[in-house]
Amino acid sequence: MRNSTSLKQEFLKKWIKGLQVCNSSSEKKMTILERKKAIKLSADIAVASTRNGTTCWSRAVIANATQSNRVVVERILGPHKPSRSVSSVMHKKILKKSRRVCSSRSRRVLMRKRDAAKTRSIVKRLVWKKTQVLKSLVPGGEFMEDEMCLIAETLDYIVSLRAQVDVMRCLAATTELINGK
Repeated sequence: MRNSTSLKQEFLKKWIKGLQVCNSSSEKKMTILERKKAIKLSADIAVASTRNGTTCWSRAVIANATQSNRVVVERILGPHKPSRSVSSVMHKKILKKSRRVCSSRSRRVLMRKRDAAKTRSIVKRLVWKKTQVLKSLVPGGEFMEDEMCLIAETLDYIVSLRAQVDVMRCLAATTELINGK
């Protein structure tokens, strides 16, 4: 995994490009709500594109953004991305990659250690509930069947979100200093 400084730098470059694209694509003056949506869209695309499509969550974020703002997303990501139905291609990739088994051996070891049927049933139910919650929080998580892959994707997603928050906080603090507040 890359260090956080390079991740933050790449995010900031792509976010600025996304903000410029969103600003130039609007012919009229944007309302506050439109600005909020443009900032969110460009931040989402920027943080997802820093992973270069190597994670399920980043492909899901780009696919979801493409459904509502295909032209803007393609202008942010550049011409190297496919222009045909990006969302359907991304959804197929998400489904295909998330079905691979990351570690079936670790699952078998855990199952051998559980000896009581009642305990096993309770634990499975609790894990299933927590897994469903986690799947709903991570973009593309609903397509992941293997818990180990889900945890790895979640960790990567958290690191990326942390970098995004750090950059945004730094930008907000700098803006406050410049404006003299």
